[in-house]
Amino acid sequence: MNEFELIERIFSQMQATHAPSTGIEKGIGDDAAVMALPAGSRLVSCIDTLVQGRHFHADWQKVDELAFAIGYKAVAVNVSDIAAMGATPHSILLALALPERLANHEWLTTFAKGLFHACQLFGVTLIGGDTTRSERLVLSVSAQGLLAAGTPAVYRSGARVGDKVYVSGSLGDAAFALQHPDSAQGIELAHRLHMQRRVLH
Repeated sequence: MNEFELIERIFSQMQATHAPSTGIEKGIGDDAAVMALPAGSRLVSCIDTLVQGRHFHADWQKVDELAFAIGYKAVAVNVSDIAAMGATPHSILLALALPERLANHEWLTTFAKGLFHACQLFGVTLIGGDTTRSERLVLSVSAQGLLAAGTPAVYRSGARVGDKVYVSGSLGDAAFALQHPDSAQGIELAHRLHMQRRVLH
């Protein structure tokens, strides 16, 4: 399927089943998205790129198996950055460099289900993006969030000696899953790497 068929048959149809974030005047299907920002609010933006063989398994069979998790993770790593700044996640843009072997209805549908599951979970809307062909799978998601009037942004430079740092789960599990992807324990811990729910502050 070509780019326009992919957008219409997979992403536009699935997006239609989800309630959009407030203030979206135009989302998927045009040259650019249009958003109406609440009076006094500020826009917070970030982008993350996930590359096959670095952020998830290079093996094609694993990529097939991880379709849902890859879609979920692409959203989660971005909205967590927005939340870390003290903003409310609002919307995302998706750039998808897609190998020929993955440009099929089954893989794309499963991937989109993971992506939209995360969107629904974190209250964001897919408002557009781009697709192109590639030798390996590469995804870039840009996320937008809103800071309400009078709400200060939380910067890394604001950290002070004596601040408390909280973590959840066991430290090192995700790293072990990357370093030992074919071991029994690595396979078990891959869930923490790909599907761990990010804590929104």
